[in-house]
Amino acid sequence: MKKHLSAAAMALLLSSTATAALAHNGSQQWTGPAAPANPTPQNTPLALSRALPPIPAPTEATYPGIIRYEVDATDVERKIVNLRQTIPVKSGSLVLLYPKFLPGNHADTGPIQLISGVTVTGAGQRIEWLRDTIDPYAFHVDVPQGVSEIVVEFQWLTQPDNSQWRVVMTPDMVNLQWEKALLYPAGYHSTGITFAPSIKLPAGWNYGVSLDTESFENGVATFKPVDLYNLIDSPLFGGAHFNRVDIDPNGAGVHLNIVGDKADYINPTAKQIGYYESLITQADRLFGARPYDRYEFLVAATNQMGGIGLEHHRSSENTIPTDFFTNWGKNLGSIGLLPHEYVHTWNGKRNRPADELTANHNIPTQNTLLWVYEGQTEYWGDVLTARSGLAPVEDIITSFAEVAAFYDNQPGRGWRPLQDTNNHNLLGYRTSNPYTSWMRGTGDYYREALLIWLDADTLIREATNDRKSLDDFAKGFFGGDNGSYAPRGYVFEDVVAALNAVHPHDWATFLRTRLDAAGPDAKAPLDGLARSGYRLTYTDALTDAEKKIQTGWKTDFQYSLGFTLSGTNRINNIRWGGLAFEADIGPGWELVAINDQAANAGRLRDAVTANKDGSAPIKLLLKRGDKFRTVQFNYTGGLRYPRLERIEGTRDRLTEILSPRRR
Repeated sequence: MKKHLSAAAMALLLSSTATAALAHNGSQQWTGPAAPANPTPQNTPLALSRALPPIPAPTEATYPGIIRYEVDATDVERKIVNLRQTIPVKSGSLVLLYPKFLPGNHADTGPIQLISGVTVTGAGQRIEWLRDTIDPYAFHVDVPQGVSEIVVEFQWLTQPDNSQWRVVMTPDMVNLQWEKALLYPAGYHSTGITFAPSIKLPAGWNYGVSLDTESFENGVATFKPVDLYNLIDSPLFGGAHFNRVDIDPNGAGVHLNIVGDKADYINPTAKQIGYYESLITQADRLFGARPYDRYEFLVAATNQMGGIGLEHHRSSENTIPTDFFTNWGKNLGSIGLLPHEYVHTWNGKRNRPADELTANHNIPTQNTLLWVYEGQTEYWGDVLTARSGLAPVEDIITSFAEVAAFYDNQPGRGWRPLQDTNNHNLLGYRTSNPYTSWMRGTGDYYREALLIWLDADTLIREATNDRKSLDDFAKGFFGGDNGSYAPRGYVFEDVVAALNAVHPHDWATFLRTRLDAAGPDAKAPLDGLARSGYRLTYTDALTDAEKKIQTGWKTDFQYSLGFTLSGTNRINNIRWGGLAFEADIGPGWELVAINDQAANAGRLRDAVTANKDGSAPIKLLLKRGDKFRTVQFNYTGGLRYPRLERIEGTRDRLTEILSPRRR
C-alpha cells in the first residue's frame, strides 16, 4: 500500500537528503576556504507543517473592536481559574501573546507554564494554533475566511503552595492578576487594545479593585471597558470575608479593601484607621499632588497566600499577618509595606524609568534606574511610616541601623558595584544563593540605595542651612498634574537636573561614585548618618524596643561568628570572609552541640559572651549528612548588634526627617 507523506515529513526528508548530498559532494562543490573537519551545527528551525510569520512589532494603531474577557474564579477548591476571551478578528494571520515582562517584577516572569487547555474556535469550528518555536509566549493562529471573531478558552492552574509561584487562591479568597490569565493580539501598544472584563466569584463573596464596576449581580462583576495597560495594572482581591474602609481624610477616594482567612482578621480599629488617614495626608504634603483619580489598597490578612507587596498605579497588592490588626506593631516590615507600595504610585508608576516604559508586555524591560524606582521608594516608605505615626521614629532609626550595618560589613562590593545589582532580576528572578553577602542582589538597590538617598537628603539640608531638603525634590520631580495618571518616563539626567533645581551640586558625580564603586577600597554610603547626627556602633545588649525591630537578634551572629542560626539549628547566611567561612563552614551544616552541651541559640549567645576575656573558647560540634566535625573559635568580640548612636553636639536631622510635616 502506498503511503502519502505529510508536508512536514516531506520537508524533513528533503532536508536530510540535501544534507547527505552535501556531505558526499562537499569537496567538489565548496569553493571557499577549506571546510572544518567538524562543521558547526546551524540554528535551523525544524520544518513545520507551515511557515510561521514573524511576530508583529507593536504599533500605535488601535486594535479594532473590544475583546470580551470572562473570568470564572469559582473553582477555589481545585485552585483553577477558567478563562474565556471573545476576540474580534479578520481572516489571515493572527499572533496572540501571553504577557512575559510583568509590571513590578522587572523581569520575564510571566508564568506561561501554568496556562493549559488552550482552545481556539471560530464560527463554531475548532481552529488549530501553533506555538512560536523561538518565542514560546506567542501563539500563531490562521483565521479562516468568514470568521469575524474567535473564542479562546484556557485554564490558569494556580499553585497550591509557594514553592514555585505565589498562591493566589484559597477556599476563602482570590487574588486575580489579570496579566497571568490572558492572551492579547501582537502588533499593538498595550494602550491600544481594549478589553471588556468580568469575573464570576463564589456566592456571597465581595471584592476590591480599581476598575470601574458596571454591575455586580449573582456573583458576576462586570467592569467598564479598559485598555490592556490599565487592566493589567488593576488586580482584584476577592473573598468571603471582606471589609472596605475609607481612609481618605479629604474624601476623594482612598480605601483599604481587606480580605482575610477569617472574619476576625479584617477589622482595623479607629486608631489604626487614623494612622492610615495620616499616611494619606503626609503623602499629600510630601508630593503636593495625587497621580490618580482614586486609590485602592488591596490587603489580605492571611497565612495561606504567602508574602506579597506589589505596586500598581491606582492600587497595590499586599498581604499582612492574620493578627496584624489585633497585635498591632509586632512586625515593622508589615507596618511599612503599605506606605512603600503607596509611594510607588508616584515613583515607579506615574513617574518611572524610561527603559521600563515599554510598548507592551512582551518587550524586554531594562532596569538601569531601579536604585531610584525602588531605592527612593524604600526611603520615602520608611519616612512616611514614621511621619504618619504607623511606627515610632525610634523604630525607623533602629531599622536604619540594621541596614547600615549590613552594608558596612558587605564584602560583595569588592567585586560588584551597586549599579550592576539592578540587573539581578534579569539574571534570574530573585534567585537565592547561600552567600548573599558576596553575591549581592535585589535587596541592594532597595536598601543600600536608601542610604544614598539619606546621604542626598542630608547633604541638601546641611548645604542650605536646613531650608531645603529631598522633600523639595520629591514635590518637583514626582508631583504636579493632580489627578492625572498618564505615565511619564525619566532618565538619569532628569534625576540630576531635578536635584540641581533644589540645590546646585555635582550630583552626577555624587550618584555615579556611589553607584559604580567596587573594589577593596569601596565603602558603604554612610555619610548621611553622620550628617544626620548619628554614628553606627554595635552593642551586646539590645533594648526591648530594639529587639522588636531586630526580630532575628536571638539567632543573629552575623557580626560575631559570621552566620545566623535557624530554628532547627541549621547554619545559614554564612558571611563571606567571616569566621565561619574561614573555618571552611559552608551551606548545609547543622549545629549539634556547643561546648559539649546540646545546641540552641541561647547557649550559643552565652558561649560568645563567656569568651569575651578569652578564657572560654567556643567549641562547636557540627553535622552534615553522616559527617561530624568539631570547630573551635577563640573569638573575643562578644555579641554585636547594630545601633545608631547620637553624635554629641550635632543636629538630629534624622528625627527631623522622620517627623510629620505640618503643611
